[in-house]
Amino acid sequence: MKTLGKDTDMNSRIAAACIAAACITVLAGCTVGPNYVRPTVDTPAAWRIDYPKAAEVANTQWWEQFGDPELNRLVETALRDNRDLRVAAARVDQFIGALTATGSQLYPQIGYGADATRARASQVGMPPLPPTLSPYFSLYNVSLGAAWQLDLFGRVRRQTEAAQAQVYASEQGQRGVVLTLVAGVATSYIVLRALDRQLEIAQATARNFEGTLRIFELRFKAGMVGKSEVMQIRSQLQQALAAIPQFERAIAAQENQISILLGRNPGPIARGKTIDELAAPQIPGDLPASVLQRRPDILAAEQNLVAANANIGAARALYYPNLSLQAALATTATAAGSLFTGPAAVGLIGASLAGPIFTFGGIEGQVAGAEAGERAALAVYQQVILNALRETNDALIGTQKREAEFAEQRERVKALREFARLARLRFERGVSGYLEVLVAENELFVAEIASVSLQSARYAQIVGVYQAVGGGWVDLAAASAPQPQGKLSRVQSPAWNAGFGNLGSGNLDSGK
Repeated sequence: MKTLGKDTDMNSRIAAACIAAACITVLAGCTVGPNYVRPTVDTPAAWRIDYPKAAEVANTQWWEQFGDPELNRLVETALRDNRDLRVAAARVDQFIGALTATGSQLYPQIGYGADATRARASQVGMPPLPPTLSPYFSLYNVSLGAAWQLDLFGRVRRQTEAAQAQVYASEQGQRGVVLTLVAGVATSYIVLRALDRQLEIAQATARNFEGTLRIFELRFKAGMVGKSEVMQIRSQLQQALAAIPQFERAIAAQENQISILLGRNPGPIARGKTIDELAAPQIPGDLPASVLQRRPDILAAEQNLVAANANIGAARALYYPNLSLQAALATTATAAGSLFTGPAAVGLIGASLAGPIFTFGGIEGQVAGAEAGERAALAVYQQVILNALRETNDALIGTQKREAEFAEQRERVKALREFARLARLRFERGVSGYLEVLVAENELFVAEIASVSLQSARYAQIVGVYQAVGGGWVDLAAASAPQPQGKLSRVQSPAWNAGFGNLGSGNLDSGK
């Protein structure tokens, strides 16, 4: 009967341990707070202006469509050496480090310690030290400990979810830098080639007026024309000459800007094709919903919303108790030779449970702050989407209208060029005065400068379309950019794994 009693007692302990383990397992699977559900997004069925679909164009390296190898080299250099991209890559590593640190709380923390001390005891203390005993003694201690705070209510898991969402947001931030950088290099190069062409026009116009001025000065000396005509031509010449340093200054500033984008000191930039030789890329006509799946700023804003949503659960978990397990194994002795003997061994195993009773609004304040942060992140997400739709609509409409504006201006230049030819012919035949030639050539000079500016704006508008719609080209370009050193397994974020195929078909779970 005694043996049976021992067996029964042992079985009871095993059963109790199994029940306790089962309870811990169940509780450990409990995660408080709202799970993230993508909010409803009201997207228009089409853009305000209709373009033929060319979705595959958005997934190609569109800058190569300009047909300028020098522009291609500039983009490659910028992706390799731009400092902002290096900052973005390092920032991703920062968030990966924060995620690793946060996730480590899910696992037992194991540590060790060792110390040695030399001390002197009082010989006249209480109790007094015997005279035959030395007051000096040594104490050696070596310990190995482990502590594990069980995440019963998902506080650490919510914190990990928020940290992982921040990693994904920083990755999208890096893609956004790539998008802005490539568009910036292409636009800056187009503007540079436009300034080069405008400088050529100003220089050619100045040379033309210099030749005309020399002829009229000779005619003035011969008494064939009046001084007023000479002064009119000189005024035209000075106008053209004054434009030359203006364009030279703008060219130098543009070269400096491109140099910074390339990650190098300000200096000259190599040229390829002229602005007239550049080919206009195709317009990527796509549906609004697909833009929301690709734009880095939208994806980053949603990941920030995921993080804010997870922070609510982390804050609400503070209402619940924390269960911690501790274990320690140590050895303590007054002599180093006895340190690892059996009698010197010390052990400890225990558990602690702690939870709040009255915090006087401490936890309530954190929950309220987290909920307010989630509402703010939702509003930012919705605003980013609205801005994306506006920017894309603006870019598409602007491209069509710039094309029409440039076509009209080009026809105006042709008409003014013919007008100037006829006016000079009429003057040479003595049918009209030189004032008609002056008016025609002045208008032609201004119109040619404006035509180049519109051509540049037209190309820049096409670049703006690619920047607005995003696309697979961002990933192609990002492959050439500096990469984060940290690695991340994409397995924990439900928002990331949900995909974007159902965008616009959900609502935000308030968790209330």
